[in-house]
Amino acid sequence: MIRRKYDEQIRDFLIGDSRSLLVTGARQVGKTFLIRKVGEECFDNVVEINFVEQPEAIELFSGQKGAKDLLLRLSALTRKQLVPGKTLIFFDEVQKCKEIVTAIKFLVDEGSYKYVMSGSLLGVELDDLRSVPVGYMDEIEMYPLNLLEFFEAIGISDEVVNHLHECFDEKRPVDDFIHQRMLEAVKLYLIVGGMPAAVQKYLDTNNLRKVYEEQRGIIRTYKKDITQYVADRKLQIEEIYDLIPSELNAKSKRFILKELNEKARFSKYEDSFLWLKDAGVAIPTYNVEEPRLPLLLNKQRNLFKLFLNDVGLLAAMYGGNIQARLLNKDTNINYGAIYENLVAQELYANGFATEHALYYFNSKKQGELDFVLEYDNQVLPIEVKSGKDYARHNALSNVMGNQEYDIPYAYVFCNENVHVKDRVTYLPIYMIAFLRQLDVDENVYHFDLKGLSTPLRPLGGDGTIQRFR
Repeated sequence: MIRRKYDEQIRDFLIGDSRSLLVTGARQVGKTFLIRKVGEECFDNVVEINFVEQPEAIELFSGQKGAKDLLLRLSALTRKQLVPGKTLIFFDEVQKCKEIVTAIKFLVDEGSYKYVMSGSLLGVELDDLRSVPVGYMDEIEMYPLNLLEFFEAIGISDEVVNHLHECFDEKRPVDDFIHQRMLEAVKLYLIVGGMPAAVQKYLDTNNLRKVYEEQRGIIRTYKKDITQYVADRKLQIEEIYDLIPSELNAKSKRFILKELNEKARFSKYEDSFLWLKDAGVAIPTYNVEEPRLPLLLNKQRNLFKLFLNDVGLLAAMYGGNIQARLLNKDTNINYGAIYENLVAQELYANGFATEHALYYFNSKKQGELDFVLEYDNQVLPIEVKSGKDYARHNALSNVMGNQEYDIPYAYVFCNENVHVKDRVTYLPIYMIAFLRQLDVDENVYHFDLKGLSTPLRPLGGDGTIQRFR
């Protein structure tokens, strides 16, 4: 059974929190399975209401007169005994029931049971749910398996991972045998990706053809969602989705609107791009005018790249028996696009997305940086190299040499072992797993009231103000 990092987060909530929990994420990332698993481990009774499979359940929330009335209706629908303090109520596919936004506040206030909600497409269908007042709901966003979860799933030991982490922290080379084996593990991840069903299929069969069939099924599910939820723009959104692999394979990797329509304007297509982002199936990466903090203020919303939410799905969309070609180190494959997609989804899941977006830098004079991050109160440039010319990075050299930017160091993720040259650290691609957004320290500030806290005398005849002593 695949172990997820979210297991502990959900368990901690179920054991110790009295609020409701919302678990979000794209389809097929394992939300329902994990909630059921942890719920059954923590509670004697788990009542599950799926608003897609049980559309009649939506009517429960119509005209209800409060929490007690609603709970009575729930017990009649499920025919399960609701035992206070020992029952978890799990509402799944909540994007189908907008009334849940109001009802969850009543249920939490009533206090007899724990509540977990989950659903896909919440970013486009039920955004109001996130506006539930503070104190009523926590949120966990799930992503496909990241590299560390995948390494554990295929059997790489904690000792090896700890060794790699120490090498990352200390900027020292990895044992060469382990380094080469880890590069092979990354190559497998590029093929299988992080969708739980695809990973489980690999673990069960070791058959990459069956993994590919599983991935194509997930892609069909995504396209079905497009047809179901945005009928008026379905052709436009599906065309954008289908273009992502070829756009990433292009030299600039930037999404070019003329590939859709020679006369296309960004304003016409913006909502379609946002739908893919909000549905969790695409990761936008926006150009910034300058690599300066805060990056959000330098964002150019009409210049961007689009990555897929899972590198295994990207490989599956390329087709052409890419699995065998990747394993055989086919030099005709553009590994750059696949490597960058891997880095994008790791950065996204590791807390570097600002308003659910990443950033890159491109200018005619200085060139293009693959990613720029806000890290440790600094701008951190990231370059991703898949070939032997990993030390050639003109744009990075230009930016690092620009004294106005005052950038202290940069990372290049590649296939080479760890080494440092000047202010650039070269790291093997698998170490992107260890680059995580730092926890924000408590920022305590005491305002100095000196001269402001004592009473003032009224204005004197000369127009001055005097202090009482």
